[in-house]
Amino acid sequence: MAVSGMAASGVRERILAVAYELLSRRGVRGVGVNELISRSGVAKATFYRYFASKDELVLAFLERRDQQWTVDKILFEARRRGDAPEEQLLAIFDVFADWFAREDFEACSFINILLEMGADHPLGRASIDYLAKIRAHVQQLAQEAGLRDPVDFARSWHILMKGSIVSAAEGDLAAAGRARQMAGWLIDHHRG
Repeated sequence: MAVSGMAASGVRERILAVAYELLSRRGVRGVGVNELISRSGVAKATFYRYFASKDELVLAFLERRDQQWTVDKILFEARRRGDAPEEQLLAIFDVFADWFAREDFEACSFINILLEMGADHPLGRASIDYLAKIRAHVQQLAQEAGLRDPVDFARSWHILMKGSIVSAAEGDLAAAGRARQMAGWLIDHHRG
């Protein structure tokens, strides 16, 4: 029984890995269920056994994106690169600079899906929730740094993050550096 459970986990993982690759690059509407099924190498019935709908698969993708990208990459790297909370906040933009310079830079899936699907769509609402989680991480760092009004700080900081991502998608490879400079000013403004 354990073997079939492991095999089932492998099939679900394969579908999700294909979805991650395609959805992060092309968005929800740019990827059809038939392509997901074909690229995953599973039968249609198998696909729907693991994901009752494409939206359910996209929700699983967003959850994975949050863990693998936001938590495991951006936040982990920012904390590793900075010794103190203020340095860790600024290091977010250093991580962004590396990301923006990559040939496979794909922008932010949460922003992309929110704009593609709209705020009233369940996938748009899920994207809003994940963006709020990012703000909460920033707010936590602001609290650790002893900054004034960490909620307001996190909202302003998040504008810098999202704006730099959009600017990089437009081709501005210096967007992270520009945002980092403004971020320093924001930190100064919120010091106790």
